[in-house]
Amino acid sequence: MTGFATLQGGAGGVPGWLWEMRSVNGKGLDLRLRLPEGLDRLETALRARIAARIARGSVSVSLRLPRGAGGEALRVNAAGLAAAVAALAQADAAAQGSGLQTAPVSPAEILGLRGVLEQGTEAEAPDTAALQAALLADIEPLIDAFDAMRASEGAALASLIGSQIDRVATLAAEARIAAGARRDQAASNLRAALARVMTAEICADPARVAQELALLAVKSDVTEELDRLDAHVLAARALLEAAGPVGRKFDFLIQEFMREANTLCAKAGNPALTGIGLDLKHVIDQMREQVQNVE
Repeated sequence: MTGFATLQGGAGGVPGWLWEMRSVNGKGLDLRLRLPEGLDRLETALRARIAARIARGSVSVSLRLPRGAGGEALRVNAAGLAAAVAALAQADAAAQGSGLQTAPVSPAEILGLRGVLEQGTEAEAPDTAALQAALLADIEPLIDAFDAMRASEGAALASLIGSQIDRVATLAAEARIAAGARRDQAASNLRAALARVMTAEICADPARVAQELALLAVKSDVTEELDRLDAHVLAARALLEAAGPVGRKFDFLIQEFMREANTLCAKAGNPALTGIGLDLKHVIDQMREQVQNVE
């Protein structure tokens, strides 16, 4: 969801405006616009077009116009300028009469004095409707440039997530081998435990002991967890190939990946299998971070 794009334009006697669009990770679409005043129609259209093409991310769009281009034309008030210059001259003369040195005043500083610049009449203001139409024409090219960058980032991200999914599949296969090797050892341990119980000086019901040991064997079986991990791997690969927004589905799938890895660790009862489970959790957690960038 990370992206950035800029677009410069100019039309209708208003040169030099600049669009800027950027986004960072976000669970939903959080759209923030920073537009000059007087462009209400533009804001409504901009929100609709962005929402139609972007489904996720914290997106900010800003527009910088030359001063006075948004229907706020400025003009010099001749009387105000004359009064400001006269006041400055009077102040300078008084300062010099007192033996004080004064710094030169720039034209920009004079224009910044109250009453020197004022808004022009409506007739003098630019054609706001024509300006907004020209700005609206920039929206689609801006989003196209933004999407182009996101597509480039997405291709690299898909490759990274794909390699992480492959790593999960490899670890799940290793877990099956470790679980198979553990099975013989677990059976031997259970038989030894049963023998100890039956030879102890306690009154034990052989049938009940056998039942409890059988339940322990079932509870330690990780076949279902590994089967679900394999299914999640297939689903994740399908999402990578799917068209359209898949970020929310990926979020849910990562939770399911982690659920199975946690259960695998809890049931392991074997150093080798526990180690594989911890590696699975590490890879899945890395994948979770990257999935946050998927729209």
